[in-house]
Amino acid sequence: MQITPITLKALAEIIKAEYLGDPNHLITGFNEIHRVGKGDVVFVDHPKYYTKALESEATTIIINKKVECPAGKALIIVDEPFTAFNTLTQHFQPKQYSALPVSATAKIGADTLVMPGCFIGNNVVIGDNCILHPNVVVYDNCMIGNNVIIQAGTVIGSDAFYFKNRKTHFEQLETCGNVVIEDDVKIGAGCTIDKGVSSDTRIGRGTIIDNLVHVGHDVVIGEMCLFAAGVGIAGCCTIGNRVTLWGQAGIASDITIGDGAVVQAQSGVSENIPEGKVYFGTPAYDARAKMKEVFAAKQLPSLIHKLYDK
Repeated sequence: MQITPITLKALAEIIKAEYLGDPNHLITGFNEIHRVGKGDVVFVDHPKYYTKALESEATTIIINKKVECPAGKALIIVDEPFTAFNTLTQHFQPKQYSALPVSATAKIGADTLVMPGCFIGNNVVIGDNCILHPNVVVYDNCMIGNNVIIQAGTVIGSDAFYFKNRKTHFEQLETCGNVVIEDDVKIGAGCTIDKGVSSDTRIGRGTIIDNLVHVGHDVVIGEMCLFAAGVGIAGCCTIGNRVTLWGQAGIASDITIGDGAVVQAQSGVSENIPEGKVYFGTPAYDARAKMKEVFAAKQLPSLIHKLYDK
């Protein structure tokens, strides 16, 4: 999320925190670790990820321990970085819900049809020649290109599934990103596409998504992909162009799938898939190798009988 430039001192005052670095050090945005860039703030609250955050593109790090500050960067020290990040989100993008079926700030292009029961939130942009079937929900700040078709009951821009496990409750990470759907995308009925934590979830041009597919926060999907019914994609995945995910395939978080790859039905993907590969199984790996393994397993009963028949 980009913000009007603010000094380190002023930002630290918002969350009532100590800081290390030049008080006039400028901050121009804040993002979750997977989407950070120069000028951004990022938070880290576990020693396992200190190095990743400190060495990331982010130039300001909210952290729960005093450590050496990298050159050219700044640190903000606070007991609960997760909560501090939420405070910043609420400060720079306070929630302003629309009570209208179509917000007065939404922009809808020529020859676009919005059927009864739809909800279009604040600052939504929808292009030309689109069709939104009944009861489609498009939450605030989402952007939809031209010639997009979204079937009934699909939700675009719901909150990220991102929680901190506290002793008495789960604290939700406030999300301020959006969803960007490019031209010529078709999305089936009953799909859910979460907005990015602080950036965007993106679906590339010409991609086709079947019914009951879930796309998690900050997922980036390339062009001309095809996802069958029941696919589930966890947050922060990067999926290339012309990728096919067959029915009920599940993709773990922070996975990269290369261009032209295929994941066969009911597979569970827990590692990156190279370009052009076909994966199958749970855990999924090269389909040819997996099928040989399945065939070998089928031979075990007869081999055991032969062994004991002797």
